[in-house]
Amino acid sequence: MNSRGGPDAYEDSDLDFDDAERELLHPRVENLDIEENAPASTPRFLEGTSRSCYGRVISWVTGPQPSRVQKIKPVFPGFQEAPIDLIEQWCPTYKLKAVLFVVVSIAWLLGFIVLLLNNRLPGKVEGYGDVVSLECTDTIWKRSNHCGLDGIDCRPFNDTGLAFRCPAHCASVKVLNPHAVGVQEINYRPFVIGGPIYRGDSVICGSAIHAGIINDADGGCGIVTKIGQQRDFPSTERNGISSVEFDSYFPLSFTFEKIEGCRAKDRRWPSLVLSLTFTILISLFTTSAPLFFTSAFIGVCSQVGLVSDPPSISQLSELISTFAARLLPAAFCALVFYQFYARRSLQDLTAQYEKTVLYLGGCWFGALSNYTFSWLPIQRLTPHDIQQEPGAKLALAIIVLLVIFIATQQIIYLRLEGRLPQYLLLYGIFAFSIFVLASLPALHLRIHHYVIALLLIPGTSMQTRPSLLYQGLLLGLFINGIARWGFASVLQTDAALREDAQFGSLLPLITQPIISLGDNMSSISFEWTYPPIQDSEDQKWGIDSISILVNDVERYRRYRDQLLPVAHLFTWEREERDKEYFRFGYMHGGKSLDYTKAGIWDKDGAWIGFEEGASR
Repeated sequence: MNSRGGPDAYEDSDLDFDDAERELLHPRVENLDIEENAPASTPRFLEGTSRSCYGRVISWVTGPQPSRVQKIKPVFPGFQEAPIDLIEQWCPTYKLKAVLFVVVSIAWLLGFIVLLLNNRLPGKVEGYGDVVSLECTDTIWKRSNHCGLDGIDCRPFNDTGLAFRCPAHCASVKVLNPHAVGVQEINYRPFVIGGPIYRGDSVICGSAIHAGIINDADGGCGIVTKIGQQRDFPSTERNGISSVEFDSYFPLSFTFEKIEGCRAKDRRWPSLVLSLTFTILISLFTTSAPLFFTSAFIGVCSQVGLVSDPPSISQLSELISTFAARLLPAAFCALVFYQFYARRSLQDLTAQYEKTVLYLGGCWFGALSNYTFSWLPIQRLTPHDIQQEPGAKLALAIIVLLVIFIATQQIIYLRLEGRLPQYLLLYGIFAFSIFVLASLPALHLRIHHYVIALLLIPGTSMQTRPSLLYQGLLLGLFINGIARWGFASVLQTDAALREDAQFGSLLPLITQPIISLGDNMSSISFEWTYPPIQDSEDQKWGIDSISILVNDVERYRRYRDQLLPVAHLFTWEREERDKEYFRFGYMHGGKSLDYTKAGIWDKDGAWIGFEEGASR
């Protein structure tokens, strides 16, 4: 028995095997004496408590010695390496391989250009001129008071038409902030009002899908014609879009007609098939990590930035210019990705089919996130959207749990490779930077697609099957974010983050209206009072005028210095007994702030007052 305490003592001994054997055969007498006088042995659950907790943590974080670098052993290696053997038979020399790569690349590029020109160049329609390329959010009438007093900036209201073409998948484009239509608040649904006669502020492409003029899968072209003021826009559900009802009149409305022989269809799907084929061929038939990574990046980026999810730009020349401006810095980021992270994942990888499915497939899945993740009830990762959108909180919680599971998995692999300490330091720097940015006053931290990729790609730098999938997916998200939105700032002001949402501004206080009913003419009069100049809320918003909407059209605008009295009066007259909706809002510098919710002057002349709260 060893005097230093139990069988573990020999693990720390420097004795060789012969010395240890002699020690066992000829135990020292003093050892026995000490053992007899020693206290009872330490219970097993307390063994090792003499070693510091700090030392144990450092030992665990450092990982096993020697480290175990992860390498993928192909499943069915003969099958997975068959494309490599085939290319070696066809093109045994480096020069022949280079020629074949150039030929395949040129074929993809020429086909891509032809489809892009066919997708974007407008045609002509007799009597209407050039076909105008629209985006999914384009409208004839601008919302709120942006068409000016009585809609003067959106005239003419009738007897004009426009030949247009729409891209595919406009049916899924929704308003992301509440918009008032009479007393209704429209949010997270397509802004289509009525049908087959549509209110003038309806989105054109969504309305054309609802009317059956174009289809959502391919887009298409048609003619939109203004027909002036109409009444009663019913709610109908057609072609996957449920329109909004409006039970009063509006000064501008429109209808559609088809263009016979229209060939201006969205070519994103043929283009996607072409780009997929190109990247799959490169992935299967090359073991060169830089060649595969570069080809995949350029092919996916071109497809997303010019065809599948381009920015909202109608002109082809402007679109190409924007894409080129974003491609160069994105390519630099991709070079950094490859040099420090992707090379370790892809170097000497001969599992050709696994690489294609996991890495390239993940990349395409992330890059086409406007389709692949469209089912998620999270449009934007902002507190406002998380609070408002149905199901967003549950979806976010599930995503967070999934990220924690993946992070735990990656930590285990990094520890086995002996690289966990440096990555803990890196992510500590990331966390500190995020904390500093989030603490800056008057600015909000916005985590975009590309930022998520920048933060998480380093943690995938190893050659395991899960890491191939995660890294490809994150690379795709990076491409989608840059191609669609560019390097958007991670720090945004209140105005930039709000977009077209409510300001939270001061609302006018409107007295009970005075109603006068007549056989031929009726009137309703409203009175309000501006807040005092020295009022803190007034000074905060710089209130200088008031705007009044009737049926969502601005009918009255007065500036503070136009009338001397403190109290002001607005009178509205009508001949016909139509239901009408009134909203009041202050303005600053010619721009409207928040409006009140709608009050209703009913057909029978009764007044239904304003509900509490603001509207836009």
